[in-house]
Amino acid sequence: MAAVGDGARVLLDEASVNETLRRLAGEIHDKVRGDADLVLIGIHRRGVELTARIASHLESHRTLPVPTGTLDITLYRDDFGQVGPRPIIGTTEINHEITDKHVVIVDDVIHSGRTVRAALKGLGDFGRPQRIELCALVDRGDRELPIQPDYVGIATEVEPGFEIAVSVPELDGELSVKLVPVDGDE
Repeated sequence: MAAVGDGARVLLDEASVNETLRRLAGEIHDKVRGDADLVLIGIHRRGVELTARIASHLESHRTLPVPTGTLDITLYRDDFGQVGPRPIIGTTEINHEITDKHVVIVDDVIHSGRTVRAALKGLGDFGRPQRIELCALVDRGDRELPIQPDYVGIATEVEPGFEIAVSVPELDGELSVKLVPVDGDE
């Protein structure tokens, strides 16, 4: 783990993230053999960009393109009333049938399990998949709900005063996973 300025520590650099996503794609491919049965759904925000990368790696093993979609879970959160007066609501785009499909939800970090609970609730508005699995780039543990990822990039414990920051080039200008100090004023 390399240290960077302001107390942050790099857990995965760009090459390591790419290798981890390639490995996750291989694990998904090994488990979900039927080309027509798989749909990847990325949770907003960074799960969307990770989904695109995983789909690209998967397509090198498959004859058909991998259908992908995006899911904004804001309206499905159990703490929606605490989000603030003007929550930012992203777009949900699920343009492929998910009923009777093998859906893999992709997120950047799994922590309490509440985001995944909201995603499961949101997916229910689009159909009834045959199977739903979860892929997380980082599992930081400390669940509040009995939800576990099926595919994990890395698992790490996060000490008090720190959080995981996943960066993607489309939003942050780089591809990395860092352990960063939390501002004490929050």
